[in-house]
Amino acid sequence: MELVPRRLADRVLHALDANPVVFVNGPRQSGKSTLVRVLSRDSFPAEYVTLDNASQMSAAASSPASFLSSRDAAMIIDEVQLVPDLFRALKEVVDERRMDYPDARNARYLLTGSADIMTLPGLADALVGRMSIQTLYPFAVCEVERTPGRFLERIFERDYSGLGASRFDPVEAIARATYPELVERDDRDRAEWIESYLTTILQRDVRNISEIEKIPVLPRLLRVLASRAGSLLNDAAIARDVGLNPVTCAKYRSLLNAVFLTFDLSPWHRNIGKRLVKSAKGFLGDTLVLCHLLGRSVAEMRERAPELFGHVVENFVATELRKLLAFGDVRAELFHFRTSSHQEVDFVLERPDGSVAAVEVKSRADVSAADFDGIRTLEAAVGDQFVAGVVLYSGKAVVPFGANLHALPLSALWL
Repeated sequence: MELVPRRLADRVLHALDANPVVFVNGPRQSGKSTLVRVLSRDSFPAEYVTLDNASQMSAAASSPASFLSSRDAAMIIDEVQLVPDLFRALKEVVDERRMDYPDARNARYLLTGSADIMTLPGLADALVGRMSIQTLYPFAVCEVERTPGRFLERIFERDYSGLGASRFDPVEAIARATYPELVERDDRDRAEWIESYLTTILQRDVRNISEIEKIPVLPRLLRVLASRAGSLLNDAAIARDVGLNPVTCAKYRSLLNAVFLTFDLSPWHRNIGKRLVKSAKGFLGDTLVLCHLLGRSVAEMRERAPELFGHVVENFVATELRKLLAFGDVRAELFHFRTSSHQEVDFVLERPDGSVAAVEVKSRADVSAADFDGIRTLEAAVGDQFVAGVVLYSGKAVVPFGANLHALPLSALWL
């Protein structure tokens, strides 16, 4: 497969111009090493060191300060979370450089890691104010297909012009929006790769960030979470299914989040808390991995299990929105919305100025006015700051359902 340009590259380059340290985190095998190597070749000349190499990791762990100070040039350090003490040494090196070169703002260190540093506060805190954090997820559809990927801009601008039908249906899109290694594999090869991938993550990467007693329970927990993808998280119920107590279950879920296998979506609220459900929703970080854990192909679910297929499509949209937010120009936070009377919206996007857009997902090829009920409830709660509400569906046309309400083809996500 030819090299796919990553949309995050521009954001990383901008961060390198303005911060002493830039940290690119994201799932293992999402393309971080390839991205930083390309940047080092074209825009950020630096020595590349990976701590996946046992000798380099041993050297860094035995004397982090010497490991850094022995290099005069800029460095790229891959899988930096494997030696946590490097973060404290980096803080000292960066602070000394600031004293010597007070006007220097550009980066000297470009780091990568396969653990979410924001879930590891002891590491993140060491470089507060000194480090820019960027997240590289697996491919978005717009990256693989070289399409604009302006969905977020479109909904906040209410500009749906040019959204004709894409040649990719949801099944094909899900097969493209995944890890680089999976894009061109057949179903059998994908299954073998995913199984090996999960074993590596659960047996090695989780151990690297936390000593836990019941590693064998993690695959079962992951399968239970896959069966509940897109649903409200209830640690007591999940714990019963897995055979853990709720506190331990919540801790283990947080570890799966930390290695990007799963993620939580917080509920949206704005001073109307009594009417809202406060639970987060849970999703899998990659939709092909979700399908593998469910034991069915995407095409099979569409044909034989339409309700399950609906949850899979919702998971796909959740992951695509996260990718667009990670590398796009629109600054917004992603939430879900649900009231105690069961009015809900799958996804809510809120910008820093308080403006809100809503996204509902339907896997079927038709849309009715009733599909906008949850969005209208949200609109009433938000008032004048409500910008737009869209229902993504498997049809081909843009259909207006009100001044700020539209049904859009699912392909709007990448066009």
